[in-house]
Amino acid sequence: MRSRRNHKIDLQAEYPCPCRRRGRLVPITLTEAFGCDRCQQIFVVKESGHLLEQLSTHYPYKRVWYWTGQQWRLDRSRLSRQMLPMVLVLVCVGLFVLLLAVLEPPTTMAMALRLLMVAAVLLLFVGVFWLAYRR
Repeated sequence: MRSRRNHKIDLQAEYPCPCRRRGRLVPITLTEAFGCDRCQQIFVVKESGHLLEQLSTHYPYKRVWYWTGQQWRLDRSRLSRQMLPMVLVLVCVGLFVLLLAVLEPPTTMAMALRLLMVAAVLLLFVGVFWLAYRR
């Protein structure tokens, strides 16, 4: 069940555009969709009228919002579900690289270089995950 903070979207009402371009969402006749009068984006109502999904987008993941009664908020629960496989792959690759670095016979300079390489690779994975999660 969704949080009590969000309200059901009225298909006959006008709302501000969630893209923050100061536009207004106007209902499209005979559909469960809205169009922005400023940015020309089309939005579809999903999940029993509680979520608004952007149709045409340049983002790799579809953006979804819910209405709080005063403003639109991004629904991040879908994003976290879509990113779970990527996080698991990153963790597995990081552990694999760490095992390769540790299981080699230790030599002083080679071991230090391997551990620095492992740290750099793990930092790279964390950076990629952080950038992807921010979107």
